[in-house]
Formats: sequence, C-alpha cells, structure tokens
Amino acid sequence: MTTHNGWHPGERAVHALLHVPTASRPNPTAPGLPPQYGYRLAASSLVALGTVDSGGRVWTTVWGGERGFARAIAKGVIGVQSDVGEGDPVVESLLASVAGADGVVRPEGRVAMAGLGIDLETRDRVKIAGRMLVGARVGREVQLGMVVEESLGNCPKYINRKAVRPNVAAPRVVSKGTPVLPGRAVGLVGRADMFFLSSTDGRTMDTNHRGGPRGFVRVVRNDEGGVVLVYPEYSGNRLYQTLGNLHENPRVGVAIPDFASSDVLYLTGETELLVGPAAAALMPHAKLVVKIVVHEARFVENGLPFRADDVEPSPYNPAVRPLACEHAVAVPGQGDVDETAAPASAALVKREVLTPNVARFTFKLRLEKGRSLPLWKPGQHVTLDFADELDHGWSHMRDNDPQSLNDDFVRTFTVSNPPPLASEDNSKLENGTELQITVRKHGPTTRHLWRQNVRASLELPVLGFGGEESFRLPTNGEKKAVFIAGGVGITPLLAQAPRILATTQQLSLLWTLRAEDLGLGVDTLERLPGLAEGSKLFVTGGKEGSEKEAQLVKKIEDLGAQVVLRRFAQDDVLAARDAEKGTKYYLCTNPELLKAVQGWLGGEDLVTESFNY
Repeated sequence: MTTHNGWHPGERAVHALLHVPTASRPNPTAPGLPPQYGYRLAASSLVALGTVDSGGRVWTTVWGGERGFARAIAKGVIGVQSDVGEGDPVVESLLASVAGADGVVRPEGRVAMAGLGIDLETRDRVKIAGRMLVGARVGREVQLGMVVEESLGNCPKYINRKAVRPNVAAPRVVSKGTPVLPGRAVGLVGRADMFFLSSTDGRTMDTNHRGGPRGFVRVVRNDEGGVVLVYPEYSGNRLYQTLGNLHENPRVGVAIPDFASSDVLYLTGETELLVGPAAAALMPHAKLVVKIVVHEARFVENGLPFRADDVEPSPYNPAVRPLACEHAVAVPGQGDVDETAAPASAALVKREVLTPNVARFTFKLRLEKGRSLPLWKPGQHVTLDFADELDHGWSHMRDNDPQSLNDDFVRTFTVSNPPPLASEDNSKLENGTELQITVRKHGPTTRHLWRQNVRASLELPVLGFGGEESFRLPTNGEKKAVFIAGGVGITPLLAQAPRILATTQQLSLLWTLRAEDLGLGVDTLERLPGLAEGSKLFVTGGKEGSEKEAQLVKKIEDLGAQVVLRRFAQDDVLAARDAEKGTKYYLCTNPELLKAVQGWLGGEDLVTESFNY
C-alpha cells in the first residue's frame, strides 16, 4: 500500500497507461487499522498473507477456517493463530530467524508483510499492510503478531461466495523447486475461480485476491523451458495497489487454493503487464492481462487448514477468455503497417427482419489503407467490435447491470453469405464486398443492430475471420452429410449450401424451429433452391388455429420440404442414416439438444459447432 494519502509512482503510471483519471480520486487507504476494519478482519474466516524471503522472492499463503482466528489485539496490532502445513513458504520466510529462549521470533529491522482478510460468505474483504512484530510455531500451530500501518476496505466484485469450514490438514509436498507443474497442479489452475497474490514496490507490500469464472487463469506454457500463466485484469481492480506495485517491481507471489480438496499451489516469479493490442494478441478480447513467469513452484496436497463449498458465483464474472492459441479468430499481420488498428471495417447498409426476433444484416466492407484480409471461407464467422458504439467507459460498480462492466462488446457472427468467387489473383477482400450475418436479437450488440437507422452511419471494425475447418461440409465426400440445426444454428450452412447443392454430394437437413421462426425457414429455402428437397423441419410452439403459421407451413411444403409439427426425436436422426454409404453428422443446436443427439448417435461420425468463440 502507499505510505501517504495519495498514489505512489507505480500507481500513477498504471493509471496513465489505462487512461484512468486519478486527480479527482484520492487514494482511499487509511493509516493504521480503524476500528471498522478491525471488526471486519475479525469476521473473516480466511486471511491471505504475503512477504518477501531472504532471496528477494515474494510469496503468498492463506490461513484460517473459522471466524476470529485473526483479530486486533492492541491498537494497530493484529494477532493471527492458525494451523499451517508443511511447505508453507510464508511460514518459512517469517520464522527463519533464530528464536529467543522463549521460542518467539522477534525480527531485527523491518520485515514487511501484507494481508487480506476475506469473508467468502458475505463477499467482504479488508487489505492490511505493515510489518511483522513477533512470531512463533508450536507443532503445526503458528502464532503471529503484525503491526498494521495501512488498511483498506475493498468492494465485493469477483468474489464467488463459498461456505468455509475448518480442515485438519495432512500436508504432503508433491513437488518443490522445479518450475514444471505436475498434472494435478495444472488441473488445479484450470479449476480455480480465485487466487491470492502479493506484490511489493520495494518499500511496502500488498496482498489481494483475483477472482472470476473457473478457468479464468490460463496456462500458457508448462515444460522444461519454463512455466507461464496469464490472467485477465478486470476494470474494477485496476485502480489500486497491485498493478502499481507490479509496474514498479515485477516480483509476485501467488497462492492458488483448491477449496474442495485443500490442495494448494504456491508460485513465485515475475510479471509482465500487457495492455491493449499486446493483451489481445495473447488473450483475444482482453484489454489488460498479467503474465506470470514462474521461478519456483510448490504443490502441496491437503496443505490448507480449511475447505469450502460453492454457494454462488459473482454476478460480475465475465466469460472465460481463452488464449489466442486456443482461439479460432485470426487477425493477419501486414508487416510494418499499424497493427493496432483493425484491418477492415463493415458499414451497415441493409436490415431484413425475417421473424419477430431474427434478422439478416448486410454490410459493405472497407479495407484500411495498407491492410488486407483473405476472403472468408463458407461456414466461418466474422469478429466485429461494437465498443465505440456501446462502451460507456469505466465505472467502479454497476449493480443494475454487472455483466456490462467487463463487456468488451466484441462479438462473433457466422457469415451467412458465400464469399465472392476467388482466384489466385483475387483471394482477398476488396472494398465494397458485401457480408451478411443472420442473427437472433439477444444482448446489447444485436439490439443495437435492430435499433440502428440504416440510413445513418454505422461502421464497425472487423477484427478478422475464423472457424473450425472440420465444420466445413465436403462437396464430394464419400459419406452422406446430415446437417442438424436448431433455430439460427442453420447459419453455418447458409454460406456452404450453394456449392454443396451444385455437386453430387448427398445432403439432408434436419431442422428444429419454433413456430415464431417459420419465416426464417421460408426465407432460407427460397434463397437456396434445391435445399428443400432433402429437408425436414420440426416445428414446436405453434398457436392452435393460427392462419399465419399455417400459411408459412404451406409455403415450406410447396417448396418441397417436409414439415412435422412435433419435437425432434431419436428415430428422426437414425432414419437419416445411409447404411451403405455411411453418414457424417454436423450438429449446430442448443446445448441441451446437442447433448441428446450426441447420446443418440453413440459412436457415429459427427462434428459439432458450439459457437464458443
């Protein structure tokens, strides 16, 4: 924390880097330990503690299990009493000095410490910083006295509620020293929805938590060449100490607990702050990420004095952001041109409403000077950036709409028209190329497209095209192709169907639709002559006696497709098989139907599109 009621140089540098105003925001850190913070600390069932060892490495641990184990014992002094396990690096660092005759360690000079008291049931947390006063260890119990020089109450964002209970630890150090993480440790990282980290600016320390959905911490590398983790920094955490410390001094200590098993992974290393394009290059859609290069790791089995059960995730948690190497979006480079700008933009020129909640939008593409993009492939998606249109800027809390706080307003949509005919000399986009998306109204970006006056200017940055090659239907496959779609899950087929129908490839479409979306069915079959012949539509949710629905059903039947007024069933899937030639299934449905169809097909040849962009 800071030693004065202002921002230290590292904090000010990070504020400038992130364009966060600080002149009107005084640092809320309080000197000492005000009574209200002392009370909140005593109500916390966990306390994370950080310190620096004799080699200059930063470490973090977490103790507790029940309320009251850490509390104020004198003015500005807290006492902590907890069981600890073998391999705890903070215990080793703080109690490394020779104890006196009474068994108590009284360090000479200043031994900097920081802590975070956190109540996972109420989402309350308090940060403290200061120095070690005394410490002792008797068996597995550690008693610690700490002089609190600064404290700060924090907001409840990104804390996933849990019910904490004591645990009788039976610690076993599985790995220590080597940076390569064992498989169980990698699994722990992948399941983690919270970790604790400590940092220092060289004078004082800070200990805090980071939380999110399970999987928000990603393993970039784990081999003999090194271990690298990365996590996205969310906007609400960026004002205070941690990032400022890391800007001044990249050393960091991390403790990642497994609340279910009491396993814990201790890490120490150095960090790198990545902002803007550098962040997005590693983790698409992220505007700020922290990369942790691990110098030493310790994985301790059943090493924590507590366990916890999940109660409720934070409403502020954004979606998990995969790494670029796990991602399908590709933004090609163009040498020495400005790579921070999008290579192209898309201007909305037409909106066609097909059903009450589904519409087709047509854009004209414009390439930025000096940039180029390859033509999209049928079945691929386009990534568009709505941030300039919808981002309201930074705010600390937004309880009326918590998900919007970290929404980057970058979205992917399947391109529903085929690309222009390509040749060796013309395989890239040209200015004026038309691109269409067919989407359901859902969320802020699609609502914006619905509201937009097409006569007014709306130009969106195009970040690139992507999509799995495995979901492209063959034009001369040996097997029969069966496409199973649910609602707008038809979109990957829209751009592919023309080339498939022009060949001898066998294609069957099994499409489940709500009655309100029958207009999409009519439009699709009218625009793709020949598709209706092998199509069977399953319609649900109809209104008895509805003349409009009856007319739409008749149109579809007149086009040559079958219409069945019931739910999709296993027999429908199996009946589409070609026993002699063989069958390959392409599934693009909601998760519930997708799971059911996968169960029906067993070991059949199938691929799926999850839209998990």
